[in-house]
Amino acid sequence: MKSETGYKRIVVKIGSSSLTHEETGKLDLGKMEQLVRQLSDLRNRGMAVCLVSSGAIAVGRAAMGIHDRPTEISMKQACAAVGQAKLMMVYQKLFAEYNETAGQVLLTKNTMINPVSRENAKNTFDELFALGVIPIVNENDTTSTYEMQFGDNDTLSALVSSMVGADLLILLSDIDGLYTDDPHTNPDAQLVKEVENLDQDILGMAKGTTGSNVGTGGMTTKLTAAKIATLSGTDMIIANGADVKVISDIFADDYTGTLFHSNKNANFNLATYIMETIG
Repeated sequence: MKSETGYKRIVVKIGSSSLTHEETGKLDLGKMEQLVRQLSDLRNRGMAVCLVSSGAIAVGRAAMGIHDRPTEISMKQACAAVGQAKLMMVYQKLFAEYNETAGQVLLTKNTMINPVSRENAKNTFDELFALGVIPIVNENDTTSTYEMQFGDNDTLSALVSSMVGADLLILLSDIDGLYTDDPHTNPDAQLVKEVENLDQDILGMAKGTTGSNVGTGGMTTKLTAAKIATLSGTDMIIANGADVKVISDIFADDYTGTLFHSNKNANFNLATYIMETIG
């Protein structure tokens, strides 16, 4: 892993299951406060930080007393409309405690595909970083049916990392990293600590399911994210978000997780990749 000073622009992704209480679906405020403290400390170290945060639909569900995960697009959008506002309100308040400013950025797939929109988005991120703002990114779930049918924030975080030229993407998950098999069903599964190349053997380790009823991404989506990130020149780490202090452990190079080494390909085209593989 690079030294601490080798990373200047960091993207951190956290999922719905890491932000909410399993019993109620409501926000885990203690976890969010710890996350905000960790990210604020990265800012204090001189790094530009971007957070890709799930949770809008889950928070909206809890606020409106909807216990089951919605399947209809219109219900998902209604939950997202309520939940995204609540989520940002909490983030703004928590970041203000550490004298940091957070800004909301909602993206759609078309933003990434259209070259003019993508350049405008990149310029906005660059300006936010220059101003010392922490962008908090999510898909625009309220209006974008196109996204939510495929959408997961593992992929989104990799797309953002590629677009902004991040040095490191950290995926905070409900698992310690990439295993040789599903550790929930195979006690002999081994953690893969480092991946130099995403070959077919590595891709074959993916399991497409997620154990949570609030998130959308399993290991398959994380390996898709790893491919996008590493081809774009970004290192990526999968680590367990149960304790968000793992972020500081990563920068102390004393953590449990899987590091995917960047393998930049000059011919990698983000828009083409999205169209050909994501749809």
